[in-house]
Amino acid sequence: MNEQTLSRRLERVAAHVPQGARLADIGSDHGYLPVALMLRGVIEAGVAGEVAQTPFASAQRNVRRNGLEGCITVRLADGLAAVEADDRISVISICGMGGDTMCDILQAGKQRLAGVMRLVLQPNGAERELREWLAGNGYRIVNEELLRENRFDYEIIVAEPGEAAYTAEQLYFGPVLLQEKSEAFRVKWRRMLKQKQQTLANFERARDAVPQVKIDDFNRQVGWITQVLA
Repeated sequence: MNEQTLSRRLERVAAHVPQGARLADIGSDHGYLPVALMLRGVIEAGVAGEVAQTPFASAQRNVRRNGLEGCITVRLADGLAAVEADDRISVISICGMGGDTMCDILQAGKQRLAGVMRLVLQPNGAERELREWLAGNGYRIVNEELLRENRFDYEIIVAEPGEAAYTAEQLYFGPVLLQEKSEAFRVKWRRMLKQKQQTLANFERARDAVPQVKIDDFNRQVGWITQVLA
C-alpha cells in the first residue's frame, strides 16, 4: 500500500470524504490517506496528525516526495491537538485504532470539533462504545460500511452533527448496517454467533465461577444475533 494504491479499507474511508473537504487525518501513519485524496483533487487542504515519531517522519517524507508541502501539514501531536483553528477543518478521519481509544481522542479534543461537519471513523473493535459516544455527544450516524480484508472485519462509521437516539441493538450492530443487512454483515454475524455460543459453553465448563452478569450479557448478545439472522 502507498498513496497511489490505498488498501481496500482506506479506499472505502476515502469514499466518505466529500469533494472540497479540508481533512484532518488523526493517527495518519504514513499520511497515505490525505496525500492520496490531495493527488486526486478531492480535498482542498489536509492535516496529517501523528503521535509517534517514526510514522510522523514517514508522513513528512511522503508529503515532501509528492510536492504537497503547501497543501498538507504534518504535525507531531496527540489526537485532536493536531487540529488548529486556522486549519478550518471540515472533516476528521480516524482509522485503525480501537473504538475506545477513538472515544478518548474525541472526548479530549471536543473543543476542536467546532466547525467539523463530518467524522469518518474506522475502529478496530469497540464499535458499540464508539456509537454510544457519538449519540451521547450530538452526532447522528449517516452511513456505515462493513468489509472484510486480510481475515478481519472492518466497520466504517460516518457521523455528522445532529441529534439521534438508538436502541441497544442499533448501537450493537450499527443502525445503518442493521437496516441494510448486507451479505458481509450476515457472514460476520454468523461467525460471531458461533464464537459467542462457544464462549458460553466455555463458561459452563470453567472451574472458576463466571459472574452471572457476564453470562447474561453473552446470552443477550446471542439472542440479538439469532433474531437478526432469522
